[in-house]
Amino acid sequence: MNNATVIHKARAYCEQRGARFTPLREKVYKILVAKHGPMGAYELLDALKETESGAKPATVYRALDFLLDFGFIHRLESTNAFVACYHFGCNHPVQFLICDSCGDVAEIQSEGLKETLDKQAKTHGFRVSKQTIEAHGLCIDCQQTESVANKEQSNEC
Repeated sequence: MNNATVIHKARAYCEQRGARFTPLREKVYKILVAKHGPMGAYELLDALKETESGAKPATVYRALDFLLDFGFIHRLESTNAFVACYHFGCNHPVQFLICDSCGDVAEIQSEGLKETLDKQAKTHGFRVSKQTIEAHGLCIDCQQTESVANKEQSNEC
């Protein structure tokens, strides 16, 4: 789905729910959609200031709160950053693969994980209302870079 389609879908989603997808909220979402990766609030503020010189941290945080509430973005707890969600409108379990080297983030859907978690929670008398799992490691590109660097190091000895 291209960026314009995602923005149009978000606008329509808000209209259906009687919510205002203000120009500022839309700009913050557009920045995240265009980034295709995580951004911190102050990084978003810097990007927003390119078109909104008077933007303040509170402006960005209010927009982020709205986008989170509507499922347009996810918050990465471990890195305190935000990523765009492209399948909003449904309550879905969220799992992320986060590269500790380059910062790339992949949102995945693990087969059976939600059911396993729900089953284990039920045995403890607990009902899961929201689930986010963040796994840290190295993406394929960073693994290959690390592998090349390790080979070069071993050849030097």
